Amino acid sequence: MTLDRAVFAFAGIMTLLSVVLTVFVSPYFIWFSVFIGANLLQSAFTGFCPAAMIFKRFGIKAGCAF
Repeated sequence: MTLDRAVFAFAGIMTLLSVVLTVFVSPYFIWFSVFIGANLLQSAFTGFCPAAMIFKRFGIKAGCAF
C-alpha cells in the first residue's frame, strides 16, 4: 500500500466512524466530520498532512495513488 492510498483509506474510515458516532452517540460528533473535511481541504492546498507524516514514520512508502 502506498502512502496516498493509506491516507485515503484513513480519511474514509474516520469519516464513516464520525457518521456512525453522530447517529448512535451524539449529534455533536458531526464536528468530527467537519474537522476531517477541513483537514483534507487544507492539505490539498498546503501539502501538509499530519496523517501522511505519521504513516511515513511507520514505514509506508510514498507513491502515486493511481
